[in-house]
Amino acid sequence: MKSCDTKSCATCTDKNKQSREEMVHCNMLRIKHKLLVMSGKGGVGKSSVATYLALTLAREGYRVGLLDVDLHGPSIPKLLGLRGILNTGPDNRIVPQEYSSNLKVVSIESMLEDTDSAVIWRGPLKHGVIQQFLAECQWDDLDFLIIDSPPGTGDEPLSVARLIPDAKAIIVTTPQEVALADVRKSINFCRKVKLHIAGLVENMSGLFCPHCQGLISIFSTGGGRKTAERMKLPFLGALPFDPAVVEGGDSGHPVLEDDSDSPFKQALSEIARSLLTNLQVSEKIVAPEAKTVH
Repeated sequence: MKSCDTKSCATCTDKNKQSREEMVHCNMLRIKHKLLVMSGKGGVGKSSVATYLALTLAREGYRVGLLDVDLHGPSIPKLLGLRGILNTGPDNRIVPQEYSSNLKVVSIESMLEDTDSAVIWRGPLKHGVIQQFLAECQWDDLDFLIIDSPPGTGDEPLSVARLIPDAKAIIVTTPQEVALADVRKSINFCRKVKLHIAGLVENMSGLFCPHCQGLISIFSTGGGRKTAERMKLPFLGALPFDPAVVEGGDSGHPVLEDDSDSPFKQALSEIARSLLTNLQVSEKIVAPEAKTVH
């Protein structure tokens, strides 16, 4: 991606003359790290990982955007308890919803009057909508833009890879072989389209029994680490299954909102630290962020 001096670039000073491609270019230059969260198959908790990673980084003081490009099955607003329709500013740019002072959110669900409506779109239209989200949303300056994509290697991740050449992928899997077989396809997709992989996360990696504190291997454990080692990728960490996360997703109240500690929260913090280390991001030292009422 070419550099752009926003103080002198003619296309940046006159937004009305910018093409969509130029708007994407200028918008993405204001975002330090663009992360595409992918999975080889559905049901591995990819959207939950994207959401909790965004929440964790925002709570650490980073400015974070969370973009939901799972156009047929958006779930980010539900997970965060966000309601209402996205607004536009005086310049007709889309204004993201604010979950908190450091976290902005955009999803196709927040553009639909009826959230139960089926989105029936083919590839070119989906590409155009993703391009619009990247070009016409008022993201401003961010440390991270986390993009939640649908499972598989279809139109949406391909559009992101083409529109944001410097994006990096985070691949989510569960430990069992049926998921790992599909995640290897995602890895090969990233390599084919030259999408750098920031790391792999193993989700639902056992259940900590609340009574004996022992680990119950529901779907086995360790498969994600072994796959990362075999494919020569960074392994960011493993997240245990936590029923509280399921309940929080259904109610729109993420478990990070309370002050309790849990193996899930500890593992999430370790994954965030591993990611920051891999991306060579300096640690923020700030006061806790303010929660926005929504």
